[in-house]
Amino acid sequence: MENGALTGIKAEEEVVPISEYKAMEKRVRELERALGRASLDVEILKEAVRIGRKKKLISLKPLEGIENFQ
Repeated sequence: MENGALTGIKAEEEVVPISEYKAMEKRVRELERALGRASLDVEILKEAVRIGRKKKLISLKPLEGIENFQ
């Protein structure tokens, strides 16, 4: 512990406890997974809209609030 504190002082940076650092790493991984799932959901829904339009189940009018989506 002392060595880490001395390194932090030399670098003139704030020292963060390892437990807090690991908790933040875990949270980042969770958020990255959630983002990946959300991105996949968006792609699936876009494909569903494209299929629906081909089958004339959905209007060909552009969707509001979604740029460059056809």
